[in-house]
Amino acid sequence: MDIGRVEQVSIDEEMRRSYLDYAMSVIVQRALPDVRDGLKPVQRRILYGMHEMGLRPNAKYRKSAGIVGEVLKSYHPHGDAAVYDALVRMVQPFSLRYPLIDGQGNFGSVDGDSAAAMRYTEARLAPIAEEMLADIEKQTVDFAPNYDDSAREPVVLPARLPNLLVNGASGIAVGMATNIPPHNLGEVCDALIYLIDNPEATVEELAEIIPGPDFPTGGVILGREGVLAAYATGRGRVVVRARAHIEEAARGNRYSIIVTELPYQVNKAALIEKIAELVKTGRLEGIHDLRDESDRNGMRIVIELKRDAQPRTVLNNLFKHTQLQTTFGVNMLALVDGTQPRLLTLKRALQLYIEHRQEIVRRRTEHDLEQAQRRAHVLEGLMIALDHLDAVIQTIRESSSADEARTNLMTRFSLTEIQANAILDMQLRRLAALERQKIEDEYREIQRKIAELQALLADPAKILGVIKKELADLKERYNDPRRTVIQDISGEMTEEDLIPKVDVLVTITERGYIKRNPNGAYRTQHRGGRGVNGITVRDEDQVRHVVHATTHDAMLFFTNRGRVFQLPVHEIPDAGRSARGIPVVNLINVQPDEEITVLVPVRDFAGATYLFMCTRQGRVKRTRLEEFSSVRSSGLIAISLEDGDELCWVQPTSGKDEVILATARGQAIRFSETDVRPMGRAAAGVIGIRLDEGDEVIAAEVVRPGGDLLIVSRHGVGKRTSLDEFRRQGRGGSGIIALKVTPQTGPVAAARVVGAQGTIVLMSCRGKVILIRSDQVPRLGRSARGVSLMRLQDGDEVASLTVVESSAEQHLQPSEIADEDPAAG
Repeated sequence: MDIGRVEQVSIDEEMRRSYLDYAMSVIVQRALPDVRDGLKPVQRRILYGMHEMGLRPNAKYRKSAGIVGEVLKSYHPHGDAAVYDALVRMVQPFSLRYPLIDGQGNFGSVDGDSAAAMRYTEARLAPIAEEMLADIEKQTVDFAPNYDDSAREPVVLPARLPNLLVNGASGIAVGMATNIPPHNLGEVCDALIYLIDNPEATVEELAEIIPGPDFPTGGVILGREGVLAAYATGRGRVVVRARAHIEEAARGNRYSIIVTELPYQVNKAALIEKIAELVKTGRLEGIHDLRDESDRNGMRIVIELKRDAQPRTVLNNLFKHTQLQTTFGVNMLALVDGTQPRLLTLKRALQLYIEHRQEIVRRRTEHDLEQAQRRAHVLEGLMIALDHLDAVIQTIRESSSADEARTNLMTRFSLTEIQANAILDMQLRRLAALERQKIEDEYREIQRKIAELQALLADPAKILGVIKKELADLKERYNDPRRTVIQDISGEMTEEDLIPKVDVLVTITERGYIKRNPNGAYRTQHRGGRGVNGITVRDEDQVRHVVHATTHDAMLFFTNRGRVFQLPVHEIPDAGRSARGIPVVNLINVQPDEEITVLVPVRDFAGATYLFMCTRQGRVKRTRLEEFSSVRSSGLIAISLEDGDELCWVQPTSGKDEVILATARGQAIRFSETDVRPMGRAAAGVIGIRLDEGDEVIAAEVVRPGGDLLIVSRHGVGKRTSLDEFRRQGRGGSGIIALKVTPQTGPVAAARVVGAQGTIVLMSCRGKVILIRSDQVPRLGRSARGVSLMRLQDGDEVASLTVVESSAEQHLQPSEIADEDPAAG
């Protein structure tokens, strides 16, 4: 009995060969995109199948089930779920940066909802998908037999759209995977044009044009190191955060974290469920309520915080423990030449796309040239016939059949078969004079076109010029603004790196409520205005300090007991203009009988050499700033005080500055800081000014050349006096007059050294705030009384004065309010 041929094979070799065949099949036929069109085979087959079905952007929608069936029947011999899932993804605006299919119906959501069954949804090609298929009918790409040799399908699409980088790709093959992020179309087009003009361009130069991925869901990319690594090597880690901000709740005394954009591919519903679970288990503290208020206008996740929660701390914990912060692992793997998986740098990916487009433009031009030459050949025959019209007609009439007429025409007039057929098919109306002119005009136009096409094929630079023009046109028609923000952070990321630098006003009350506001929360007014509500204070509470800083500063808190604490400004709660803030004891460890008397923002502890301190009773001291760079949570001793004295003023100095002290009774003394030797933190200092009975120091300022001493009394009267009027003295004297104090002015409330530019912020004990340009305050002599700067209600007084320098004034709105600022000076 014949049982066939039996072969002995090594099981190891057979398994190795079979597995490699299977692996290559998965790599080439399923999982990895082609570098030329950025598509996997199933995606390419869907787009081509829809193109063949006539589902253009202006056509009627067709049932997805019909599309899937057509693709399965002709091109993709796999399950219908694979085809429909790929189609759905090409519809979803949160999956593809530029969706290639226009869908109608339920195609899923960012909450992870699956699409409706294919019998319910409908689809057609999106306008931008036409760019993927443009010129496919001009033999621009190779075609191969389908799975059963019943039809032919394109090996790759012409892809006028640089789809690989624009829409990205992800897939898991055997032993390898790809994860290419999406990018902004306009940036990719600009980079391609730049690379065409500068073939030797570096990855760094290209990365200036394409600064990073542009995800369809937006978000914030932290730092460019991972992006640059991915562009330079093909692999990198990109940290992506949700876009979130902090709002004051409508009920007051609460804050809410509002999330408006999520990292790419994060499931919103699963994220909310995870946050709720972490709150329930106690891993996330400070959250009172969680709501999803998203609608058709956009995403909005509201995380309402408890009354005493620190918003920034809660948000940082959310970033740490949830998918509000994710890492996108870039792995730019794609098929080169249709079969070879290669890890690509940004430059190499762009180069391969340009090479593909060069091939497409060349083949398209060859096709157009062939068509033009064929038409020219026909027109030449027609013109011969028209030149010998009578002879042609006689030849045809003398022929017994069409075949004989064709043969006779070819023999007598040296025509080709194509030309002879064209003459036989020519209508009698073409014999008219105008029709003859049309043929001659068309022939001349065809000849011009042939010359252009031949010149294009002969010059590779012209082909590149065509590609550049097409890219510019593509950008003009489909470009949109970047959605993903890139925070340019270099080196090791710290908490400060993740905080935007914003100019703010930090406010603290007598009862210890603290908050910060962006400077734009207030507007400048004329002197004498009533001001606007700057803070809501409880009964018997008063505003004590208003300090200008930025969110990147460290705030030093000096207390009346001579201690110092440190806190980053961005950790101070960001509150609304009229909010009270939160108790400062939630942020630093002050004692019940301890009051914060000085706030000093510091950007760089190496930037200033010393801190100059002054107490209420006129004692001064100088200590190096670096001694305060690392302050414990329990605080440090800044100065030793005598009984009944308080530390009230601290100013950064260079070591060569002069200082001026002002008192409540209008006296001032100016002396060099070198009169005070540097001392350690525990020293008690020396006498700066001798005070009369009942007087006290109300300001200690650093003298600036060309500056003025701005003095404001408790009743809102103030003036500027040139510092040149205050002669330099030795420390320890009684000083000279700075303001003539009367019952109408009241005692001096505050004094500051100001320049010609800048904005003055006055706040009253009842929370009224007014902003005045410093040049609106008149410059008067030392003994002058001054003018009204702020109108106060009965019983109210000026509580604090701060000066915002001109460099921060761009955050203020210098508008004049007629009904609130009648000049009273």
